[in-house]
Amino acid sequence: DAGAILGLNPYCSALQVWATKRGLLPDKDDTEMMRLGRDLEYYVAERFEEEMANRNEPKKVKNCNFILRHPKYPWMLANVDRLIIGEQAGLECKIASAFNKTDFEGNNVPEQYYCQCQHYMAVTGATHWYLCILQLGKEPFIFRIERNENEIAALIELEKKFWEENVVKGIEPAVDGTEGARKVLTTLYPEGREDVEIDLSPFHRSMREICEWKSQIKE
Repeated sequence: DAGAILGLNPYCSALQVWATKRGLLPDKDDTEMMRLGRDLEYYVAERFEEEMANRNEPKKVKNCNFILRHPKYPWMLANVDRLIIGEQAGLECKIASAFNKTDFEGNNVPEQYYCQCQHYMAVTGATHWYLCILQLGKEPFIFRIERNENEIAALIELEKKFWEENVVKGIEPAVDGTEGARKVLTTLYPEGREDVEIDLSPFHRSMREICEWKSQIKE
């Protein structure tokens, strides 16, 4: 949820996380990629060990059969894929579509994955975290992400605000215009009301800018 709360997850919005935590949405159906990610987690972990051995940096991983909780912030949980034996570290296993346009070869780490790993380090106290991405048809991409205290502090502050101000108090976070947010709004408000008028004058400048941008895009 960390990347979604920060607006960095292209597949999930802060509004979706909020509505899920509040129990306002029906259970989400599995997508094929979600199932692949879950079913192939063991295989990705094996490939990680194999690849690190080939690099003469052998690593051994183990399952973590618990949901971990931050000792200070009880709302801050971590469901990690694997822990690294002998290191203060863990492993996040990911499956990427063959059509994914992220430049993994250029060492680009998707922002939502980076946030997820920093979140895990915040909860566990780990000093670093490994990310193994298996893109279909290619060799595994492996990244080592170092603990960043400044970013962890900022992440905790934003998560704390989201939990206390939005989830606990039931206040919707801002709508971000994503497809996920649109689906949530459609679910929560399936019918419009014709007898209600809303003053949009405070948004006049924003709407004018949108029209100008659309015109520029068209040109």
